[in-house]
Amino acid sequence: VDRSYQCKDVLILAYQSFGVLFGDLSISPLYVFKSTFSGNLSNYQSEDVIFGALSLIFWTLTLLSLFKHVIILLNADDNGEGGIFALYSLLCRHAKFSLLPNHQTADEELSTYHNPRYSYRNPQSLTVKRFAERHKKAKTALLLLVLFGTCLLICVGFLTPAISIRSAIEGVKVRSSELHYGVVLIIACILLVGLFVLQHRGTYRVAFMFAPIVILWSLSIAAIGVYNILKWNPRVYKALSPYYIYAFFRDTRYDGWISLGGVLLCVTGAEAMFADLGQYTAASIRAAFLSKNFAAVSTSFYASIPDSLFWPVLVMATLAAIVASQSVISATFSIVKQCYAIGCFPRVKVVHKSKWFRGQIYIPEINWVLLVLCLAVTVGFRDINHLGNAYGLTYMSAMFVTTWLTALIINFVWGQSLVLALLFALFFGSIEIIFLSSSFIRISKGGWVPLVLSVIFMLIMFVWHYGSRKKYLYDFHNKVPMKQILTLGPSLGIVRVPGIGLIFTALVSGVPATFTRFLTNLPTFYQVAVFVCEKTVLVPYVPQKERYLIGRIGPKSFRMYRCIVRNGYKDVQKNEDDFENDLIMSIAEFIQLEAEGSGTLEGSVDGRMAVVRTSEKFGKRLEISELERNGEASSSMPPTILNSSKSHILQYLQSTYEMESPGSTLRRRVRFKLQPDMNYRDPNVKDELLELVEAKQSGVAYVLGHSHIKAKMNAPCLKRFVIHVAYLFLRKNCRAPAVVLNIPQTCLIE
Repeated sequence: VDRSYQCKDVLILAYQSFGVLFGDLSISPLYVFKSTFSGNLSNYQSEDVIFGALSLIFWTLTLLSLFKHVIILLNADDNGEGGIFALYSLLCRHAKFSLLPNHQTADEELSTYHNPRYSYRNPQSLTVKRFAERHKKAKTALLLLVLFGTCLLICVGFLTPAISIRSAIEGVKVRSSELHYGVVLIIACILLVGLFVLQHRGTYRVAFMFAPIVILWSLSIAAIGVYNILKWNPRVYKALSPYYIYAFFRDTRYDGWISLGGVLLCVTGAEAMFADLGQYTAASIRAAFLSKNFAAVSTSFYASIPDSLFWPVLVMATLAAIVASQSVISATFSIVKQCYAIGCFPRVKVVHKSKWFRGQIYIPEINWVLLVLCLAVTVGFRDINHLGNAYGLTYMSAMFVTTWLTALIINFVWGQSLVLALLFALFFGSIEIIFLSSSFIRISKGGWVPLVLSVIFMLIMFVWHYGSRKKYLYDFHNKVPMKQILTLGPSLGIVRVPGIGLIFTALVSGVPATFTRFLTNLPTFYQVAVFVCEKTVLVPYVPQKERYLIGRIGPKSFRMYRCIVRNGYKDVQKNEDDFENDLIMSIAEFIQLEAEGSGTLEGSVDGRMAVVRTSEKFGKRLEISELERNGEASSSMPPTILNSSKSHILQYLQSTYEMESPGSTLRRRVRFKLQPDMNYRDPNVKDELLELVEAKQSGVAYVLGHSHIKAKMNAPCLKRFVIHVAYLFLRKNCRAPAVVLNIPQTCLIE
């Protein structure tokens, strides 16, 4: 059954890839040749120049798309995931490059942490690796490089919709030359607003809606390409010869070098497989037509369409442009999620619905920021060639960052020699530098926009990372000593009331100082205390059975536990009810394994953590019964009041509040019981399990501590500005921790 479901998911994702992935690969015919011939190159109206441009496009795609991305980069995947963060994750797992302060040795035991393909170690790479591991500045430089690359891709997230949709709409001017420029902008803006408004539905619906469009679009440009080749110039295949590249620069010289900024647009979307195939078909269509119609360079794609097919192809091109935009918007959501996961982005709300496939998310804040920026560049750049300059410079800069990260992968992860890594970086890097040198000439003509925004985004990310890391280190060095906890006795010197208190903390060991301050102000706490730490491990996904690490704090009589929830950088938050139930089952399993003398546990005051869900008996220790189905709570009276130690007035108030709160009646209600046929060697184990079950029935409270970070009085002015102004501004204007953790308000204590 599992295998059939996996095959079904693979087929569905393959079908969706036409709408979410290949749309970005097939849209460049709308603007590549127009941007290439936008300058003085339009004065060179010869067949050799047209063929030379096509030859440049073909060999650029062959080298950067086929050889670099398909043959090399697709082998540098992180458990099937690709991109800049996947490369950074691989580097951090094979060398101590990560700046995350909460790494544990137990994280390296995850099944997704090590890859047998990368088990070889080259002794020659140890010297460079040890140098980078010893110097914090080298680690910081690597992180800044990664953040700059991701910021460039975020800029692609609003540049792609702008240039794609606007290029498609401008095709109307081929048949309606008197159409005002403002009308084209209004139509493009309406389509862009509609695209971003529909994002909350998720790529699941979008892909099924758009995949047929891309298929029809691909068939259309293939058919039009055959028509143009046969009608205008069957000799277009000669452009595949590198000789025409030589002839191109021989005839055009400086103007030809400047035009490389437009040629590089052919590799936009080259991060995906088979980019060269789709792009070569599109390029040959236009070259065959242009070789005999030099005057139609600015509108070459639409001018090459037969009259009877113009309007259907125009509609298809517009829809294909929307599909291309969708793919990069989805990728931008994923990039921001990954930055947030490793503490390099302010808190945002990540939406993932159960019917969506794994990894498909929606971030409202980022969606509206992208919309505003997209409309700004669409309206702000009156000349679409300036938009192409910004787009090409952004993509090529991101590819240049990827090249150098891949060189590090070749040396540190694959275990190849340093010479081979340098050869890779120099070969592909020199090609990309040639294109970038041409793009830098166009910085004043639109290229400055993505560079400025990328620097701003990178500063935001680094400031948040710096402040969060300093806060964690302060909490780590000021945690409560275990001796102080032990001297308080089982009652902790306070009144213990029925229920479970989940204290959220970033610490993976020790007791946070905020907990003792809480007890000082309110000298009472729940009978069962669980310190919960949600952390990110530098793997894309953590298997569910390996996610929870459970341990004990202090002696058994203290009823204090620790739970570390390990997530991958692409994992998404699930419903809080599932978390509560999984936590109770995991603690119950830990108690039993500890009593059975499991070799992975020890009874120290802050003992080792155990991955309890891998036990064969997991889920069989307690009996679970459903109390109420989702959505079936009565609307005319408060929900059923469970047996609890709370007074009837408090129970009534809480149940009434839950009924009036949106979505609270949909929460899953379950009851835990001890297995009646379970034999216990130690009666204390039964008492502890019974106390855990009764505490869960009394209720679960989520405790969040708030802390403020301040720079030292003698700190440099720059650090004081970063902490007191920049970081404080970001903290005040991002999502609250309770919203990010999906904590119900009725159970929250701050």
